Amino acid sequence: MSDLASGLVTAGILLAALALVHRPLGDYMARVFTSERHLRFERGLYRVCRVDPSAEQRWPTYALGVLGFSLVSVVVLYLLQRLQSSLPLSLGRGPVGPGTAFNTAVSFVTNTNWQSYVPETTMGHLVAMAGLTVQNFLSAAVGLSVAMALVRGITRAKTDRLGNFWVDLTRGTVRILLPIAAVFAVVLVALGVTQSLRAGVAVTGPDGARNTIALAPAASQEVVKELGTNGGGIFNANSAHPFENPNTWTDLVEIFLILVIPVSLTRTFGRLVGNPRQGYVLLSVMGLLWTFVLAVTWWAEAHPNGPAALLAGAGLEGKEQRFGIGSSALFATSTTGTSTGAVNAMHDSFSGLGGGMPLLHMLFGELSPGGVGTGLYSILVMAIIAMFLAGLMVGRTPEYLGKKLGKREVTASAIAMLAMPAVVLLGTGAALLVPGTVPAMGNSGPHGLSEVLYAYTSAGNNNGSAFGGLTATSGWFQSSLSVAMLVGRFVPIIAVLCLAGSLAAQQKVPRTAGTLPTTGPLFGSVLTGTIVLVAALTFVPALALGPVAEALA
Repeated sequence: MSDLASGLVTAGILLAALALVHRPLGDYMARVFTSERHLRFERGLYRVCRVDPSAEQRWPTYALGVLGFSLVSVVVLYLLQRLQSSLPLSLGRGPVGPGTAFNTAVSFVTNTNWQSYVPETTMGHLVAMAGLTVQNFLSAAVGLSVAMALVRGITRAKTDRLGNFWVDLTRGTVRILLPIAAVFAVVLVALGVTQSLRAGVAVTGPDGARNTIALAPAASQEVVKELGTNGGGIFNANSAHPFENPNTWTDLVEIFLILVIPVSLTRTFGRLVGNPRQGYVLLSVMGLLWTFVLAVTWWAEAHPNGPAALLAGAGLEGKEQRFGIGSSALFATSTTGTSTGAVNAMHDSFSGLGGGMPLLHMLFGELSPGGVGTGLYSILVMAIIAMFLAGLMVGRTPEYLGKKLGKREVTASAIAMLAMPAVVLLGTGAALLVPGTVPAMGNSGPHGLSEVLYAYTSAGNNNGSAFGGLTATSGWFQSSLSVAMLVGRFVPIIAVLCLAGSLAAQQKVPRTAGTLPTTGPLFGSVLTGTIVLVAALTFVPALALGPVAEALA
């Protein structure tokens, strides 16, 4: 089967599987976050943690819960790495350096999973399982909780309560992420993904030299790394490593896991607001952007413009032969559209246009379909911005789903929208001015700029993938990228919760003849245009100097 045919079959199976689970999983998640019944395990956990599950919170209290929990998570994960040599299953590996430990702790708690270290030689199994894997669950559940708080803000009226963060966090972890991860971990093991507590296996090479091939509990981390849109690999090659992703079937399963919760959350949103068509419009916008990026990336890699690639007949550098062009483009598009950051091919080896498209996908705001929870609340923020712009054009007060969009709502939405561009552009500009950072770029010219721009885009969007030619282990990159991750994660969360609180306090207004309908192609077009326009106005100059210049060279 040709690469084109194989890629099309893979994409077709993927879309069919997502369509099959979209409704049942979306409805199930809606029931999870509206049920008044607490599981026995959950009640026990609430008693131990002294949480009153019946007490709902105002938005500042909800935000303090998110920030406090995340701060404690950073501290615990940092200490686990620093004390690694004293822990079981350390495999003789010493403590992680303070700069790397802090960067990694921030990275995994913010759902970024940026890795400036070689996992199989740096992290022991206990730190990987009790630290990194645990945060893969919890950071995803935090994003899911914030999304549910915003949906409650839209659906409720004349109240200052948005739910209980601790209940949302627990339910997202225990009822959604853990069960799906348990099932698919077994599936991945059955398909050949490694799951071992051994340090490695000794082998003798063809030249007679003795080597050790690293082993790890890969399947249990791989499943939640994709399901929770995290992305951190337990091996340095990430999902291009045959122990993490050995064949085309595991590749398909992993792409499915990346997309399944963000896609299904649009159904959850439609159910919770009482109109499934609202969710379908959001899904159609997500799907349109995702399809555009996939098509251009696939075409660019199949029609390269470099002499070596032309001789080879395609852009094959940095790609696994067991996946090919089609599945590499499919994986890259899905991972950069969902804040996952996992890779089954090296994005740094993509062509100028092919590498620029995953970068552009992140610059859209990673909302097509976005991360677990973060994609839903990001596209809802853009929907509010779109309705505000539409209101300006027709000269009436904008509203969305029966809620007026005044100064406070638009300001909160603007802050949530602008946090990422601020850290991306300021971080990239500062990095190019700081002495000693330019040598860290593996390439000069436009591609070197793309490497730095991609790094801060990845950090600011909590993605975690990278153009591997950039050596980001210096003190400047470790600290500045950590700041970008923190700002890119928590400034939008605080703004979204403020927005939710403001919306929940309003009384719903009835629809009139002048109300812009939000369930048809007109609103979908306005929303898509807003997303593209914001990205274009913000990032075109930077993109023109980087990937666009490289593609035209």
